[in-house]
Amino acid sequence: MSRTLVLDTETTGFDPATGDRVLEVAAVELVNLVPTGRFYHQLIDPEREVPEEAVKVHGFTWEMLRDKPKFPAIAQDMLDFLGDDPIVAHNAPFDFGFLDAELKLAGRAPLDRARMVDSLQLAKKRFPGLPNSLDALCRRYGIDNSMRTAHNALLDVQLLAQVYLELMGGKQPGLALATRSNVAAPVVIAVDTDVAGRVPRPILPTEEELAAHRAFLGKLKEPLWAALEAAPEPQPG
Repeated sequence: MSRTLVLDTETTGFDPATGDRVLEVAAVELVNLVPTGRFYHQLIDPEREVPEEAVKVHGFTWEMLRDKPKFPAIAQDMLDFLGDDPIVAHNAPFDFGFLDAELKLAGRAPLDRARMVDSLQLAKKRFPGLPNSLDALCRRYGIDNSMRTAHNALLDVQLLAQVYLELMGGKQPGLALATRSNVAAPVVIAVDTDVAGRVPRPILPTEEELAAHRAFLGKLKEPLWAALEAAPEPQPG
């Protein structure tokens, strides 16, 4: 079983060295590159004023966050959820840098950088010279990000998880290997090996199925199936 976390933070600014703090952390769990539905999300009191420029990005003011727990109070729950597994983030050094600064203030060890997976770098390798922001990647992969009117860590990790799966090859949940928790006992099926006299029964698609298939091909760019269907039938001799 391969477990990965997709993570995002929102902060009061760009640099923890100048006193900027984390005010939101969110992470979603993937197992075998499939979202499990488990997630971690926490708003945090940053213990300082949130500059207007940052408020315009994520919409959080200090007044909205004063009743939230401070980072040391949530650190253990966050670390328990993250475990020891790889952590994917878009521009991951930014998120790791802020979390490391918060962990240091809380008297805890930093995150192991060997766990860091930067989806921005993956995207730059896949699409060199093109815009590779989260919004740009959502548009490129046809992922609906219409609800992203402001940066929100929980929404962003849900979108980033979809982008990451596409960057890793577009693995679909229906094609995933079963996790250990839902592996069923093998089913033994008796097969009749006596084929003598058996009459072939070809499986022919209905007109409705053919129409659905053509509609699906219409959504693809230069589909191989369409080229094969258009090829002339081979002639005998």
